[in-house]
Amino acid sequence: MALLEVDAIHTAYGLSKVLFGVSLVVEKAEVVALLGRNGVGKTTTLRSIIGLTPASQGTVCWDGHDITNLPAHAIVRRGIGFVPEDRRIFPELTVWENLDIGHRPPHGGQGEGWTIERVYELFPNLAELRDRLGGYLSGGEQQMLTIARSLMGNPRLLLLDEPSEGLAPLVVEALKKQIDQLRAAGLSIILAEQSLDFVLSLSSRVYILEKGEVKFTADAAELRGNDALLRQYLTV
Repeated sequence: MALLEVDAIHTAYGLSKVLFGVSLVVEKAEVVALLGRNGVGKTTTLRSIIGLTPASQGTVCWDGHDITNLPAHAIVRRGIGFVPEDRRIFPELTVWENLDIGHRPPHGGQGEGWTIERVYELFPNLAELRDRLGGYLSGGEQQMLTIARSLMGNPRLLLLDEPSEGLAPLVVEALKKQIDQLRAAGLSIILAEQSLDFVLSLSSRVYILEKGEVKFTADAAELRGNDALLRQYLTV
């Protein structure tokens, strides 16, 4: 049984329909990528999974349970974390306070889970900045903080929305290594991204969206070097 199964979901913002029957599957300890041009529905897919913009049709099953109609806070408590594109840290709280406020024991009380100390091991820069206010962090530091804060909620699946956007190349390389460490530690990840190099270096499978529909899915290795497909779905 897959960890997450999204089956033919349709999602709209008011009268504006965005998703038209999107389906995807995520296995345990797997990184799955959502690719596509701006506005094709990547963020809406993540928001539908986490319950911020619930699907009007279709189902979202998490670990064998239907969570389609659950509120976002209940879904988070079941073990899904969301890192939004705009990060949404608390600028007037310190790094340590941002992390502490996000702490939640592992779902079902299984294991020790993520602690501030363990997060600092993954993101050493945050340990050095623990007393700095969130509003005084660089873009890369804020991105690390928002991922770390999500980890403090002890998710089994992490939804990452455009994590590399606006970051310097060296920061992006560091972030790639940290995301790969999370996968190696057993965390499942859905990665919605514009950067093809970033995605293909981390993902095992890829879903390409166009106009709110999944148009192509394959192993990431199949996409490397497929210039015709990349031009068709990803070139602006």
